[in-house]
Amino acid sequence: MTATEFNTRILDERRALRSFALSLTHNTDDASDLVQDTYVKAITYMEKFEESTNLKAWLFTIMKNTFINSYRRAVKTKELMQTGSDFSMMRAFKKISVDDSESRMDAKEIIREIDNLDDQYKIPFTRYYNGYKYEEIAHDMKLPLGTVKSRIFMARKQLMAALKEYN
Repeated sequence: MTATEFNTRILDERRALRSFALSLTHNTDDASDLVQDTYVKAITYMEKFEESTNLKAWLFTIMKNTFINSYRRAVKTKELMQTGSDFSMMRAFKKISVDDSESRMDAKEIIREIDNLDDQYKIPFTRYYNGYKYEEIAHDMKLPLGTVKSRIFMARKQLMAALKEYN
């Protein structure tokens, strides 16, 4: 099979791959990324495909394994971020602020106020601050999406009140 024939055949599976990706990710953007990653790997490892086998099943296996590896990587990253959230917050504030003793004190005070929040507000707020999407936070914490958004809003409100001298 030539490279052109192979590419045409894998592109013919685009609908099935898209549906499978959506069933795995439950997010259209992530599904698109997963389909793209699957195509890249399929083309990269084209020589490993045996013509007498089922191309669709081969592509689905690549996609499933890619998804599992990404999921495992994300879980490890989240664990590291949760255990080092104070450190990551400090690094983030250090990048934003000018490197002088007064701004370092400000960052420490902000982190202290974040730590003073109740866990029901602090956990969703720090996760959102660290780049998680509302949907991811809701899923991880087993909470409704509206509750997560409300808690993040309340955390911001409490922080603004506690840090009103910086407004």
